[in-house]
Amino acid sequence: MGQSTSTTSDTDGGRLALSFDKFLKNFKLESTIVSQDTVRKIQSHLEEGDLQSTVSTINKVLRDIDSAPLNIAVTGESGTGKSSFINALRGVGQEEEGAAETGPVETTVVRTPYKHKKFPNVTLWDLPGMGTTKFQAHRYLQEMKFGDYDFFIIVSATRFKDTEVHLATAIRKMKKNFYFVRTKVDSDVYNQRVSKPSIFNKDELLQKLRDDCVTHLKNANMRNIPIFLVSSFELASYDFQRLETTLLKELPAHKRHIFMQYLPNVTEAAIDRKRDSLKQKVWLEALKAGASATIPLVGYLSENDVETLKETLTLYRSYFGLDDASLETVAKDLHVSVEKLKANLMSPHLLSVEKDDESLGDKLLRCLEKICSISGGLIATGLYFRKIFYLQNYFLDTVVRDAKLLLKKEEIFKDSEGSEQTYMHQEVRDENGKSEASSS
Repeated sequence: MGQSTSTTSDTDGGRLALSFDKFLKNFKLESTIVSQDTVRKIQSHLEEGDLQSTVSTINKVLRDIDSAPLNIAVTGESGTGKSSFINALRGVGQEEEGAAETGPVETTVVRTPYKHKKFPNVTLWDLPGMGTTKFQAHRYLQEMKFGDYDFFIIVSATRFKDTEVHLATAIRKMKKNFYFVRTKVDSDVYNQRVSKPSIFNKDELLQKLRDDCVTHLKNANMRNIPIFLVSSFELASYDFQRLETTLLKELPAHKRHIFMQYLPNVTEAAIDRKRDSLKQKVWLEALKAGASATIPLVGYLSENDVETLKETLTLYRSYFGLDDASLETVAKDLHVSVEKLKANLMSPHLLSVEKDDESLGDKLLRCLEKICSISGGLIATGLYFRKIFYLQNYFLDTVVRDAKLLLKKEEIFKDSEGSEQTYMHQEVRDENGKSEASSS
């Protein structure tokens, strides 16, 4: 038995299988984009030396990840902040073109789809609250096409009403997931802070709001249902991160990638999840190349490699809100020039060539030599990578650092003095130092 294991691990396929297993153990459940069944299938093909089946399986995984449709239903009565919540999830301002219409009266009378221009596979469906339509329950389910959605978010700004409980019961019978979201929590906190400053306690208030919702649902025979307290204007606060984690855990693995990229970059945890998802995609591509034996470690980058890297960087910047259009919006909000903003970020300059006698390919190879001097050579956990995969990971790490830096933009750009710019440059250098230390 022991001899057999040793022999298997000594083969190229066995080494690839061990590398794959070791790599995936770095990620939490909510961040994994490959199901356990698929992981076992890939490992089995590798250990058997069936590289053709390995490549075929990885190709299918990558197609599923890139093309998976995701349909999310958001429903609630008028005045609950449903449309504001939809706009917040999409990263769209309330007055921007294409935003869900908000207002004190019910503005949704039919189901209305909202897509994200960067992620057309994801559709948020704004459904009218059942109590605001003339449909009976069974007609409501038919008219709203309840079988079409991956999961449901039921929104309320106070306590959940009987109509919403009936709705949840119907969803449960369809064996679909649903989540109760209590919105406008920031207003509750503000109102009590102003009206009762002497006894105001934020944590006690939030617990009281949660307990009130839970008690009401228990009285309606809805037990052990988590309640998420959310502010559409302060997504980084309250329970939004917990809601995000729960949604991702309960989605099929192949649909997590697109949803992670879709969610707004409001916390470092959200940015890290996007990074982890994309790292897994890079690794799958590298594993496919390894199994295909298409990994000559040549001393140059082909024109195709350079074009692929350009496309990759453009995609990463878009996913993390660092594309030119997004940076123009950020600069406008901060009252600084786009040039000044970009000067303090690294990702916009990764493909710029400073020397007249140097090509972009040469610059990237110099960059690669630096990466290899830190990581110890062109090898990662037993799997030889093509140079392009190392550079894709480097681009991703750089974009992630910039995205996290922009989370502090109000603090960093509180004025446009040179000292603030110096601070930002120093922070980038510090982050690079930490990254290089951890890599070595």
